[in-house]
Amino acid sequence: MGRSREGSVARQVLLLQVLVVLLVVVVGVGLAVYDARQDARDSAVERAVSVAQTVADSPAVHDALDDADPSVALQPFAENVREDTDVDFVVIMALDRTRYTHPNPEQIGKLFIGDLGGAPEGRVFTQEYEGTLGPSMRSVVPVFVDGTVVAMVSVGITIESINEALPAALLPVAIAALAVLAGGLLGAWLISRRLRRQTHGLGEQELGRMYEYHRAVLHAVREGLLLLDDQDRVQLVNDEARRLLHLPADVIGLHVSQLGLPPALVHAAVGETAEADDVYVTGEHVLVVSSAPALWKGREVGAVVTLRDRTELQAVTGELDVVRGLTDALRAQNHESANRLHTVVSLIEMGRPGDAVEFATEELQVAQLLTDRVVAAVEDPVLAALLLGKTAQASERGITLTIDGDVSTSRYRIEPRDVVTLAGNLVDNALDAASGVDGPRVEVTVVWDETHLRLRVGDNGPGIPEADHAHVLEHGWSTKADGGVGRGVGLALVSQVARRNGGTVSISRSHLGGAEVEVTVGAPS
Repeated sequence: MGRSREGSVARQVLLLQVLVVLLVVVVGVGLAVYDARQDARDSAVERAVSVAQTVADSPAVHDALDDADPSVALQPFAENVREDTDVDFVVIMALDRTRYTHPNPEQIGKLFIGDLGGAPEGRVFTQEYEGTLGPSMRSVVPVFVDGTVVAMVSVGITIESINEALPAALLPVAIAALAVLAGGLLGAWLISRRLRRQTHGLGEQELGRMYEYHRAVLHAVREGLLLLDDQDRVQLVNDEARRLLHLPADVIGLHVSQLGLPPALVHAAVGETAEADDVYVTGEHVLVVSSAPALWKGREVGAVVTLRDRTELQAVTGELDVVRGLTDALRAQNHESANRLHTVVSLIEMGRPGDAVEFATEELQVAQLLTDRVVAAVEDPVLAALLLGKTAQASERGITLTIDGDVSTSRYRIEPRDVVTLAGNLVDNALDAASGVDGPRVEVTVVWDETHLRLRVGDNGPGIPEADHAHVLEHGWSTKADGGVGRGVGLALVSQVARRNGGTVSISRSHLGGAEVEVTVGAPS
């Protein structure tokens, strides 16, 4: 996918963060400079007031003011104070503003330039004013002699001098600003790098389109979709998967083992190898499940599990298996009938018609006897036809199949498809179990006891270990998930159909020596 012109989201975020960091640093430095400038001016004013008050209280100043020419004594004194206190001017003046002292001797005797405020009345006055030395922060302090204002002292520090001292004061601010800027840029770069990795360098429009297409496809597909991260937590699930697995609304973030799924299905979902089209039973559904690790740049980032509903197909397949079984039975019967017909013809050709009639009559009686016995035990046509077909299959495999019971089709209501699933799977499992022993036998009993319909199938096979009784009926039991028992999906389907018809399934030891499975369905008409 080509990169969009607007650049990746990570790059845009990086530029935005850099601008924000620069703006914050610039504003911070500006405020720090302004604050330092104000502090420097306030400090200069305080220093000017302090120096002026010290000069005003000096006895030497008081004595000099009584002289005929105060400037002779005051000028050297004021210059010494100015140099010692690092101020720019110390001006002592009369009440009429006449200067007695000044850094520029030419200004002595001239009038003081600037406001006096309340100094003539005995109050301290400060201001920023541009005088003969340029703009300055100055103070004007009265000189008291015996409680009377007899003169004034003005001390000032020029703005130029204050500004010259600012760089030294701002050096720590500059260092701090550079540190903040470097930290901010480093943080922005790290965040951008992480964001680029998480968004795969895509732009905002690309991400938006991908999200829209992702949501559209996610809810449009007919298959269930479950995405797990590398910690086996659910990160994405579509509507079909929620329906098939009966998942709660707040499933995102839960571990797959917390979803209440069959253990075999959980094992398939978190497995490290790909699984394709395995059949599992969950609740009311028969699911075809495929799972595969999700890889990104050679690294496993989770797993993708797809689910397809095979419930209806499984039922139809069961019916098809019955039809196929009946077809195989008819084919075998056809073969046997051809053999018997050849035998009868041969007996007639040998001039022994009596033996031919006796042989043919005996074979018809055996076949009719089997049919009569099954139909007498089971009046339901679907179940009777199924058991007749299973009887022929058992005969072909050398297994003795006995059918007993008393069921009338008018006594219970159960879908023929469910009858096929229950009886067909139970008998097939029993035939498979008994086929590996000597003298294989399977016994089918169908009983109506006025309240429940009971279908019991036993065999003389190796049986099912008691420890596995709960597992073979467990939702999702699969021979691929656990190869110890070969009856997983069939018995799970039997259990599902029994529950749907208000019944139960139990497993016990058969009197024949193998396993016995009994299905009880409480479905009276």
